[in-house]
Amino acid sequence: MAHELNLKKALAQQQNEIDDFTIYSMLSVSDKYEANKLIFHKISEEEKGHYTYLLSFTKQELKPRAHVVFFYLLLSKIVGISFTLKFLERREEDAKQFYKELIAIDDKANAIYEQEINHEIELIDMLHDKKLLYAGAIVLGMNDALVELTGTLSGIALAFDKSVVVGITGLIMGIAAALSMAGSAYLESKENIGAEIKPMTYALYTGVSYILTTAILVAPFFICEKISVAIIWMFFGAVLIIGLYNFYISVAKDLPFWKRVREMSYITFGVALISFGIGYVVKHYFGIEI
Repeated sequence: MAHELNLKKALAQQQNEIDDFTIYSMLSVSDKYEANKLIFHKISEEEKGHYTYLLSFTKQELKPRAHVVFFYLLLSKIVGISFTLKFLERREEDAKQFYKELIAIDDKANAIYEQEINHEIELIDMLHDKKLLYAGAIVLGMNDALVELTGTLSGIALAFDKSVVVGITGLIMGIAAALSMAGSAYLESKENIGAEIKPMTYALYTGVSYILTTAILVAPFFICEKISVAIIWMFFGAVLIIGLYNFYISVAKDLPFWKRVREMSYITFGVALISFGIGYVVKHYFGIEI
């Protein structure tokens, strides 16, 4: 029974190895940076060696799973290779355990175990990932939109009586602020950021991230008639944005996830609470209703 279980584990790991070999091989062809190509080729050869090693145990040839390969290649195009490959390597925790157990059966597994622990992550940390270079622009646009719009929408939601009016006001302010922020980001990148970053692209990342964040935050006010319900959904959208972005950064840059989520949440919801209070005062004492 134990032998059957080990065979299943070996086949599962062998499947991962042939999938990874295919992913890295295709990246070594498609990536435009020569240094990256060399890294991908090196890792792909190691994955192929792991596959061949396991084949000696299982005696079963396996083919790469097209949907798995397609998913990771598509992900690399959307969010960059650093996030994609570190996300891919997270499943290596099971691989480490598997090869650690295999050492008791065959000493050759020790070399693969060492590679799984150190070598691949070290290589991935050397990758040139242009999308990651623009992470600062995304933070600039997204974080500013979160703080400014959650605060603004919370404040005017109490001053106005119509949900759609809140949404339109927030949308106009958001688009205007996005254009202003993009312009500021362009000038900042020309003065303070390294030569690898193009000012126009940096400004575009900033503006687009601001507008996308704006769209998510104001959408509930166009959908929900009750302002109280729209505010709840707006905060849910803010939490979702904060969570998704910090998950990306925590994986791509090996940064603490929950610490960053807490910091952004405190700032965002602190400003929103203050603005909510100001809106209450304006409505209660000045009687403004639109």
